Amino acid sequence: MEKSRKIYDTAFKVNAVKLSYERNNLSAYAKELGITSAQLYRWRKEYKEYGPGSFPGNGSLKQTEEQKIIAKLQKQLKEKELEHEILKKAISIISKNDR
Repeated sequence: MEKSRKIYDTAFKVNAVKLSYERNNLSAYAKELGITSAQLYRWRKEYKEYGPGSFPGNGSLKQTEEQKIIAKLQKQLKEKELEHEILKKAISIISKNDR
């Protein structure tokens, strides 16, 4: 018999983590939620590291705000470099046709 993997939404995880800081016994709290204590500790660690960017789901990357900005700027830089290369080639083609 196959065990199906239970999937929790982002809101559940965030609320569980926030409420866990108000509890003394995390093992009992995890049982109340129906998860393992190791899972709760992992969620807490992830939330502490990534903050609101935690738990993106569906294979998305976990990124801090700074990492998101850097990724966006790197993408823009690649686009501009590609445009620059295209313009250089166009200029060389036009200059050859003028001769």
